[in-house]
Amino acid sequence: MLIVPGYRGSGAGHWQTWLESELPDTRRVTGIDWDAPLLARWAGEVRREIDASAGAVWIVAHSFGCLASLVAAVDRPQRVAGLLLVAPADPERFELLGLRTEPQRVTGVAQFLPQSSLSCPSFMVVSRTDPWLRPDVALGWAERWGSRLIDVGDAGHINTESGHGPWPRALGLLAELRELAADLPLGWIARDAKPPLRGRNSALARLRHQTRRCLNLRGTVQSAAVDSSPY
Repeated sequence: MLIVPGYRGSGAGHWQTWLESELPDTRRVTGIDWDAPLLARWAGEVRREIDASAGAVWIVAHSFGCLASLVAAVDRPQRVAGLLLVAPADPERFELLGLRTEPQRVTGVAQFLPQSSLSCPSFMVVSRTDPWLRPDVALGWAERWGSRLIDVGDAGHINTESGHGPWPRALGLLAELRELAADLPLGWIARDAKPPLRGRNSALARLRHQTRRCLNLRGTVQSAAVDSSPY
């Protein structure tokens, strides 16, 4: 089980931290600056954790971490068993270099996310009062990814601020997701097994390339923030 927090991270009182203590063989993705939502960097670290796992992983992501997990999962369809996407952040709220503060001048990161059904089962858990994602936008992405949309009502951003510390429902959702995937081979949507995407054809390589272009256009050097390797 791989825990992927969102923007600003998941502190001691967050349900993701509680979940780590409840489940064996669970770890949190590392190597991320939680205050710097740089999609290329985050997705690279998630993919690195997937590659380092002994077998296929279940990913439990929150907020911006959902977007990073989706990019990584596209490149490793045979290594991701399922995705629990809780309160995904609206990709239009972010640009390649972080929070999108000038919507008229820069586009969001939506174009770098999967545009069709995922190759593993996924649940998208959403709230009607989430300040980071409107319900209609959530529905559109769930339909695009083939995710089961789960409406938990008035739950804010499903984080510590909205009262989601210990959250037993997360355990129940994981059990449902695992049951759904029990009889499905990894990469089950594909007619033939999808190989891992590597090199210049990978989703992460394209994301890194465009991020470096943005950095160059702004005349900013942030070599530590974006891995130069296309793999």
